[in-house]
Amino acid sequence: MTFDNSKTIINLRIWLFFATILLIAWIIVVFVAKMIPFPLLGLSETAWTLILVGIYLIILFFPMILSYQYVWFSDDEEHIVIRYFFAGMVGGKKNSVSINKRTFAGYKYEKKKLGLDKSIILYQKIGQGIAKYPPIHISALSGDQKQKLFSLLDQYSPKA
Repeated sequence: MTFDNSKTIINLRIWLFFATILLIAWIIVVFVAKMIPFPLLGLSETAWTLILVGIYLIILFFPMILSYQYVWFSDDEEHIVIRYFFAGMVGGKKNSVSINKRTFAGYKYEKKKLGLDKSIILYQKIGQGIAKYPPIHISALSGDQKQKLFSLLDQYSPKA
């Protein structure tokens, strides 16, 4: 089975683009064209601009704070393959994990930041020991995708 969260990441990028356009339009309409009479609802143009910039920064940094990552998962052949990278305004390094299904040693599910930042850590048998991979953040996966991922990883995890 193969799946990814590209729709979620594309929607995130659209929201960031839309928020940027709205903020730029606000600045042009208020400070360049001076088309809105102030005070508006009792607040000056500076106060409104600070409020909107604050909202924009929340939208901008939300994916980075929650470590949103693009995640592509496949278990179609003899390997479990996960490709991932950070999906905020500044993209991160592209990573890939490929583990043979016979050497897969399990995974650990972690929650951080009040349960908003969710990640998995994969383990693989190597020689006499077990290798631990860096965390893969799955906060941007939908509930259905997380269930599929856990179900498939449980299927390949060694039974104790």
